[in-house]
Formats: sequence, structure tokens, C-alpha cells
Amino acid sequence: MKSALKTIEKENLIQEGDKIGVAVSGGRDSMALLNFLNELAKEQNFECVAITVDHGLRENSANDAKFVVNYCNKNNIKVYSYKVEAAKLSAEKGLSIEAAARECRYRIFKALLNKKVVNKIALGHHLQDQAETILLNIFRGSGITGASGMDYIRDEVYIRPLLKTDRTEIMAYINSFDIPYIDDETNGDSDFNRNYIRNMIMPLLRNRWGNVYQAICNFGELCKVDDNYINSTINDDGIIYESDGVVRIPVNYFSYPVSVTNRILRKAFKGIKINSDIERKHLRIINQLAIEAENGAKITLPNHVSVIKEYNYVTITNRNFKPEPKTWDLVRGKIDIPNFGVLDCQITRKLELGEYSHLVDYNAIPKNAVWRYRKDGDVFTKFGGGTKSLSDFLIDEKIPARLRTFIPVLASGNEILVVAGVEISDKVKITKQTKTAWGINAVRF
Repeated sequence: MKSALKTIEKENLIQEGDKIGVAVSGGRDSMALLNFLNELAKEQNFECVAITVDHGLRENSANDAKFVVNYCNKNNIKVYSYKVEAAKLSAEKGLSIEAAARECRYRIFKALLNKKVVNKIALGHHLQDQAETILLNIFRGSGITGASGMDYIRDEVYIRPLLKTDRTEIMAYINSFDIPYIDDETNGDSDFNRNYIRNMIMPLLRNRWGNVYQAICNFGELCKVDDNYINSTINDDGIIYESDGVVRIPVNYFSYPVSVTNRILRKAFKGIKINSDIERKHLRIINQLAIEAENGAKITLPNHVSVIKEYNYVTITNRNFKPEPKTWDLVRGKIDIPNFGVLDCQITRKLELGEYSHLVDYNAIPKNAVWRYRKDGDVFTKFGGGTKSLSDFLIDEKIPARLRTFIPVLASGNEILVVAGVEISDKVKITKQTKTAWGINAVRF
């Protein structure tokens, strides 16, 4: 496929030594991409593996996954096969089946990337897919950002080598190399938005304008050029990313033209890993909140996203974001805590609190105590006595919900000894018998 090779070279999608995971459903597009990249890997010194996901949505979905695994085994291609419950996720989170299936896939992709099993994911979207995506985004009410369509490379890891390749070229490649594939029977179900465009709308347009796919994609390229230029002129240095799940935007930014504020908002959403389900109507509501609402006003968007007006800022929180479970030993020196700041822990015989945020009895700290984020079941005996759940204690202290997830705690099992920057447990306080202490400074970002 000459167009795919040209795209890879022009967009610099693959480098020597890459380990590419190809998302393979068993359909013609992904099977063609798998075969093409597997052969190209032998020439250009990178590795190609297959990733197949059974979403559990169709009676034959398990057979599709087996088909991919069997093909890979026969052709000496390493394959990673997974089964997920997209329908269950759809019901739990109130997502469409399409959105839930996508989220399930991307959870798997992210896990493989995080474990360094692969360093890039190749997706089989082609020219027709790009045209359909542009139309879908327009119908959803997106601006020229959505009308730009899909990128050749996203987040530096998701690549689309076939994005300028026509379906006819893909079919010619499949026929030339006799590549087997399976047809997904749901492709004919026009209840799905993309299928409705593909099966009902595009044939009518193609009868009138034979080059409709290329024309729509050309329009998308022009939109991308304009969008990139506008984005390059925007100064958004005042945006504060408090953590992976929280971003704060100065209220005075909302005095800019709406074309600017909408781009600032989209960048902010992307910064807290919200890449879908935010539409033009949501951006309009946020702009209205920033300009007209009183302090403390709050709105809820899809996917459990909250937007709050807090004095001179509009704060956006992704409540689905969960920190990775991790522990840090209590040792002398500085400890970087992601999404919080720095803990500086020192051993001292100078029992004066003024130098430290917290001072705790050295001998009262159990040997198994570690720093970590809070979790269910944690309990805390506050200074002066009285034990309650850590959650209730943080509520009593009026710690905003968006900050509680990332406050590091010194814990022995579920017993919390120090809530960094807030309070220490009565069980580790300095007494008349204390001779040595841990001095702890909690410095937030």
C-alpha cells in the first residue's frame, strides 16, 4: 500500500526500534494493516504485535478474537487477546455502547503502553473513516477542531498509517496477498451513528459527488491548518493543572472571544484526560457559568466531570481519575508525591514545631508505616482524641473533595498517623517522654 508507506514516512510515524501494537478486530482494514506493518517491520527494524479485544457485545465476538489469534499463530505474529464487558460499563457509567467499547479498548491500550509491552498503538482508520468522523463531529456541533478530523498521531503513541488510504486500495492489497478477514455483522446496523452515515448518507452523496470522501477530507485538512494557527496565537499560561484530574482556568480568560475560550477549555479538558463527550453545548454552559454565575456555582457534565466557579477561577475536575496505588517509605530527605507536592522528612531532637508542618514521636511510628494516598477503610484518631473514618475527618476539615484523593497520608495498615499538611494522629504526638522526632514539612505545588 503505497499511500500508507508515504504517510508513515511523511508523518514520521514509526522509528527504528519501535514496538508497534496493531489493534486488530479481524475486519479487512485491521487485517490489512497488521499484514502490512508485519512485513514492513522486517525491512525497517521495528517489531509488530497484534492486540485483539472481544467486547462481549455479539454472539460471534469470541470467534472473531479466536480468528485473529489463529491467524497470528499461523504467521508467527505475537498476539495479545483480551475479553471485556462493554455492556456492563455502558450501564454503569451511562455511556453509549460505542463509547463504552472504545473506553474498554483504550484501557487495555493504556495498560500495555504503561507496562512498555508496546510503545505505540497502530489503528486501522482509513480515508473513508476520516470523512465519516468529520461529518459525525459536525453533526455533534463541534467547531473547526472537530471538523479537522483524526490526527495521524495522537498523544505521541496512537498512529494511523492508513488515514490517507482509500478503501479500494485496501481491498486491492487484501486480494493481492490473499489476506483472510471477517465481516462484522453489526456494520449493517444503522442504529449506530457511524453506520447510519456510512450506509445511508454517504451512498447518496457519492451518487452526486463521486469524490465526496476526498473532498470532505480535504476540507478537514484546511480546518486543521486554520485551527493550528489560531491555537498558536493563544496565551494560556495562566491555566493551573493542580493534578492529573484537576485544572483551574482564570475567570478573566472568559472575557476573550468565544473562539479563544473554547480552545482554552478544550486544551484544559485534554490536560485532565477528558478527550470525548464534551460538545459545543457544554462549552457554552461553562462560558455562561464563568461570566454570570456566583461563586460556588457548579455544573455536572458527561463522564462525571464537574465544573465549579471558585472565586477568580473556573475549576474542572475529572472525578473518574484515580491515582495509581503507590507507597513511599518514610525516610530522611525529600519525597516527590505526584499531584500533591513534596514531603521533606527529617529526624530531629529539637522538639519545636515552628520549623516543621508536623512533629511526631519517632518511637511511636510503627516500622511498617508508609506514605500513600488514602483508600477505603482508613481511620484517623485526630489530635486531642476521637477516632473516625478518614473520609469523615477530611469532610469536617472542609478539605475540598477534588483535593482529598491526592493528599498523602502516613499509614500503618488502615491506621492513619499523619495527614500531610492537615493534622497528625493523637497516637504519634510529642509527649514528655519524647526525645527524638520526625519533623515533616508538606510543601504543595
